[in-house]
Amino acid sequence: MSVPPGSIIVSDWHRCPNSREFFSRILHNKKRRKFGLLEAPIMPPHMNVDIVRYKVFISGKTGVGKSALADRLAGLDLPKMHYETTGIETTVVFWPVRLKESGRVLFFRFELWDCGESAIRRFDHMLPSCKEQVDAILFLFSFTDRGSFDDLSNQISRITESSDRVVKLVIGTKFDLFMHTDVTESDVTHFQEVWGLPSFRVGGDVSAGLGEVAPLLNALAENLWHQDCVAASSVSISTQAALRETDSEIIV
Repeated sequence: MSVPPGSIIVSDWHRCPNSREFFSRILHNKKRRKFGLLEAPIMPPHMNVDIVRYKVFISGKTGVGKSALADRLAGLDLPKMHYETTGIETTVVFWPVRLKESGRVLFFRFELWDCGESAIRRFDHMLPSCKEQVDAILFLFSFTDRGSFDDLSNQISRITESSDRVVKLVIGTKFDLFMHTDVTESDVTHFQEVWGLPSFRVGGDVSAGLGEVAPLLNALAENLWHQDCVAASSVSISTQAALRETDSEIIV
């Protein structure tokens, strides 16, 4: 179950003056810095910040904009022409957040996995590789492709199970092409009510600002952190229960 926006992290922290020193670590010449798989922001000694790592799989039909979304979240230029991803591509995104209750700052490292639909159908190992140890899945549809929206339920049922401990978000792409939309707001609202999943809208060119990606990256960070806290609490409770059972056996 998703958490309300801003309940765990400071949702508009990227606009606050005290965040500039942290966000400057993911910027270069006022643009987002591109990070490789083995790279990370360089922190000065006085900044004691933990990095938390998560694997995120981007799922969707061909042409909905999976690779474009990865580039958008990383602050990279969007490709001029569409081409289907032939295998698995990974993109690293760093995003700092401040926890609301403690004021602690964390750097989230999202490793975005994108795989072409044809490759998934052709090679049996592709989808299991993308799902292996995954922490979150972004289910994409295009506002200009009704079929991609109608396929969402099938995607979610095929890729995930009710027992999976995975954050799920739905993202509608090409929202800027409202003159050609095949999906209405009432369609999206009804889907949210049925599935209980938060949805986001993206579209247009990538700007230099952080504001356009902040809502989605903050929601991803917030839900992942909440999921980890719930899991840690469950483990703690289970451990305590096991210890109580052990103590009872000793007493008997």
